[in-house]
Amino acid sequence: MSLLDIQGLSKRYGGVHALQAADLRVEPGRIHAILGENGAGKSTLIKLIAGVAAPDEGRMLLDGQPVAFASPAAANAAGIVCVFQELSLIPDLSVADNLFLQAPPRRWGLIDRRAQRRQAEEALARAGAADIHPLALVKDLSLSRRQMVEIAKALARRPRLLILDEATSALTAADVAQVYAVLKRLRADGLALLYISHRMHEIAELADECTVFCDGRSVAHFAAGTKTDTEIVELMIGRTYSGVFPDKPARPTAPAADAAPPRLDLRGLHWTHRLADISLQLRAGEIVGLGGLDGQGQRELLLALFGVLRGCRGELLIDGRPAPVAGPHAAKQPRIGMALIPEDRKTEGLMLPMSVRENLSFAALGALSPGGVIDRGAERAAVERMMALLAVRCDGMDVAAGSLSGGNQQKLVIGKWLMMAPRIILLNDPTRGIDVGTKQEIYQLLRRLADDGAAILFYSTDHDELVGCCNRVLVMVEGRIRRELVGAQINEHALVGAALDVAAA
Repeated sequence: MSLLDIQGLSKRYGGVHALQAADLRVEPGRIHAILGENGAGKSTLIKLIAGVAAPDEGRMLLDGQPVAFASPAAANAAGIVCVFQELSLIPDLSVADNLFLQAPPRRWGLIDRRAQRRQAEEALARAGAADIHPLALVKDLSLSRRQMVEIAKALARRPRLLILDEATSALTAADVAQVYAVLKRLRADGLALLYISHRMHEIAELADECTVFCDGRSVAHFAAGTKTDTEIVELMIGRTYSGVFPDKPARPTAPAADAAPPRLDLRGLHWTHRLADISLQLRAGEIVGLGGLDGQGQRELLLALFGVLRGCRGELLIDGRPAPVAGPHAAKQPRIGMALIPEDRKTEGLMLPMSVRENLSFAALGALSPGGVIDRGAERAAVERMMALLAVRCDGMDVAAGSLSGGNQQKLVIGKWLMMAPRIILLNDPTRGIDVGTKQEIYQLLRRLADDGAAILFYSTDHDELVGCCNRVLVMVEGRIRRELVGAQINEHALVGAALDVAAA
């Protein structure tokens, strides 16, 4: 008997069918992958299973008995626990307090701190994160470590069905390997797992069976390994899938003697112990990648260029002229024309309760406010043009940004800065946690921006993106640029070898 059986589940939000007659069967001791583009209905399905929302039609059977969860707590009590991409941790509390926030161990009516610490250590070990101290404050942990705490928090509740929604999107390669081992062990222990990921290699590594969603419907169910990646993607996007990455134009390996100076010329950048003697050049029309293992200073380099970090030493030239960047406000001025697409769209890129229009126009309000008053007509026209350019899918520009799918939210983050017509674009892992169709659109957009004259510095934790998108890749190790790869040198073998600081063959 299946653990969870979903039959004809539907959910509407206004006039939008977020989920239509979806079917799904989840069995114990199996990892069941849920595949689909952002907006395909996956998140809505998970919310219905987890008790966050109630279905309009259909039914759910747990152990063969009809169930309807009025709240996430009711779903948790039935053994259904979710790990969402958006973290639910409280930064100012300790790891142990976060793990047992809902039901801490008690003694004589008070929280038993010793028992809580012991149980936290057990949960962290079960999640493959025994190196995280249970008394550490969450705000002092990296994003990857916080995600491991989120997984430990779910396992501390001893679930029967564990749902992971893009749970590895923020993890380092080492943490991903730990999570793989944990999930396989849980499967062997008889746990049922629902696994949502846009990373096809993860599906190939973990899944026993797959269900594909498209436009709110469950359109295919098959055993893992029985369809090619291309066949799966075509089911997800509902059309023929070709060329993930746009063609890279042939460019000279060295600029001509009479060529214009680099758009951006960084010389000898130092910052604390994290960045050391970094020099690089960006030219108009090229996409330059930042490679290396996660946490080698790539994010700090982007923040330093955008003027976020204080105490940086070095020289920055824009179009051959010195251009010290005192802060983000100075960086985005037309003289420099720089934009930074941040890592975390939820906390750093968007104001989720505010509208699509307000988010898109925010960075460009100065240009849209002659005399200090916002020209609403010009604002709406500019927003409409940007939404059309990026193919943002939503019910109008006045809906809250938080109501959009992850891929469309990422488009807003990019569109907000494109409203400024930037000449230098810094991207910090911009496709994390979004679907393959939207990724393809972003790759094509980046190439189009470069062809129109923008200079792009692109950090990605995905080797395929660096190989497919970049004219050059600068590999960072321990806060330094250790190797530059150009043209045919840009391949996964060379990227991994350079990241490990292994001498090139």
